[in-house]
Amino acid sequence: MHFYEIWVKSNRYRGNKSLTYNSIEPLKIGQLVIVPLKQENVIGVVVKETLQPRINTKSILRMIDLPPLPKKTLKLMNWLKAYYPSGIGIITQQFIPANVVNISTYTDTLLLKNDIKSKLPDLTKEQLSAIKQMNARNTYLLHGRTGSGKTRIYLELALQELANGKSSIILTPEISLTAQLESVFKNILCNNVVVLHSTLTPKQRAERWIKLLKCTAPLIVIGPRSVIFSPLPNIGLIVIDEEHEPAYKQEQAPYYVTGRVAAEVRILHDAKLVLGTATPLVSDYFLAQTMHKPIIRLDSLAIANRPYGSKVIIVDLHNRSLLSRSTLISDPLLAALQNAISKNEQAMLYLNRRGTARVIVCSECDWQAMCPHCDLPLTYHDDSHSLRCHVCGYRISAPTTCPKCNNPSVRYLSAGTKAIVNEIKRLFPDARVGRFDSDNSKAERLEQKYLEIKDGHLDIIVGTQLLAKGLDLPGLSVVGVLMADSSLQLPDYTVNERTYQLLSQVIGRVGRGHRMGTAVIQTFQPESLAITAAASNNWEEFYAWEIKERKQFGFPPFTNLLKLTVSRSSVKNARIAAEKLKQTLPGLVQVNGPAPAFHEKQGDKYRWQLIVKADKRSKLLEIIHNLPSGVSWDIDPSDLI
Repeated sequence: MHFYEIWVKSNRYRGNKSLTYNSIEPLKIGQLVIVPLKQENVIGVVVKETLQPRINTKSILRMIDLPPLPKKTLKLMNWLKAYYPSGIGIITQQFIPANVVNISTYTDTLLLKNDIKSKLPDLTKEQLSAIKQMNARNTYLLHGRTGSGKTRIYLELALQELANGKSSIILTPEISLTAQLESVFKNILCNNVVVLHSTLTPKQRAERWIKLLKCTAPLIVIGPRSVIFSPLPNIGLIVIDEEHEPAYKQEQAPYYVTGRVAAEVRILHDAKLVLGTATPLVSDYFLAQTMHKPIIRLDSLAIANRPYGSKVIIVDLHNRSLLSRSTLISDPLLAALQNAISKNEQAMLYLNRRGTARVIVCSECDWQAMCPHCDLPLTYHDDSHSLRCHVCGYRISAPTTCPKCNNPSVRYLSAGTKAIVNEIKRLFPDARVGRFDSDNSKAERLEQKYLEIKDGHLDIIVGTQLLAKGLDLPGLSVVGVLMADSSLQLPDYTVNERTYQLLSQVIGRVGRGHRMGTAVIQTFQPESLAITAAASNNWEEFYAWEIKERKQFGFPPFTNLLKLTVSRSSVKNARIAAEKLKQTLPGLVQVNGPAPAFHEKQGDKYRWQLIVKADKRSKLLEIIHNLPSGVSWDIDPSDLI
């Protein structure tokens, strides 16, 4: 009889220790098996052979007829458990898809090492220089303006690794962007490319995952953050495209940051890691400088000798005379839309849906509701008609007149994409309009309609953040941002960074070398540095200002963060539980709160949270290990909302 420690794949098992099972047959480390767990049978991974324990053990029911997981994958599982503490059942779920047991057959399609289907565009001098600088197995921050050809560099690096017999992982922040990357890579390398994401059927995902596990030839795997856990034995390149996007943060256990996981994968495989972005995360840029990691700039467009550049117009929404035809779309933006339609060009209207909290401003002066302690926007709670800070707990009654000018002109603003589409149809009844947001059906999602949009079948595209991320549409000449400061109203330290990033990305959809572009930015805060720096493409000015603010108020990268949340059936009980939790925390950390969560009520529960700051991450891990039951946590949160 043999005895093995098994990691089970089940969110019902929250324990931190592996389970021991017995087997008559000897098993390999990494072997996938079926084991009993209480009243169900689940997938398990053999992680270690062990001695017979003193307690009775259950038998492994059967082996799954698949190769063992690679040793480096097992090492990554152990690292993930230590760095982002979670139950073994949840950790194992990240690495093995559902339905893998039910896939009984697998055909290894013949892979052609250089199945070149079309000629690659020549590399520019700047691209050649960037590739030359990436000769070592290291981490590289590729800071390239929109349209500078970062994808062409990814492709060239992947081809190099393919020739060396190594696989590549190309990560994208949104599933909607996989279609564009898949088109680029499959046009050059047909059979070597595997796309993996959650909108595939369970059978499709399992089949493709098995292909990764069984295939002996090098592959290029494209997909969102979960693809970083692919069971590839020999990885030579990891690319995180649009690495600044918050979608790379897992918002449920094990709450991992994709970039940090990718850095560990790079070490395990001795690979290259490329962080590609036009708008780097402030923390990542600071750490790259501090740790002397290469920062490679791309300042020129990839398409040479072609019309490029964008005229950026900032519209002050305080000036009501500029809204003569619509309360949502300004006259300068309407003129730009009309001009694009008359030339058979495309236009894009962007609404920052992330700003779902009501914007609290005075329409007569520059006042907005801010916390006097945290210098962050206050949030309106309509149930109590109050304004609250969701970091420190500061609270005041919602004003009926402006505290600065005493004018009864305090405005609580909001707008949605459907309302924008209706307005466009009223103003341009003959225009072909498409809306893209999370309300789209599967058949209407951006990844399904990408080629149709690229070919010019829509005149005006309306949508949310996914439109700002990496799209290259040759017919696009106009972009409009309807409420540029909506994200500035959110109660979080990252709001300036996110506003700068989103505006830079949206503006970057035009003026990419296909045609001249126009960007119209509508805002109540035309003097905001986040807005003016994005409009002028001045990263250096924004970074210098933002890093100074972070240091002054003690936010990353100058501190480590942990968000603790308690949920109770009443506001009073949630507040009391949060206050009791605060009393148990060690004195060597700084604790802000308790305060209500941004979305205070979920279902029938009220949520209150604490924000813990520490100079060393190990102090936060110690807190996590000693938390009482009923407390949820998020270490290294991308925001505090």
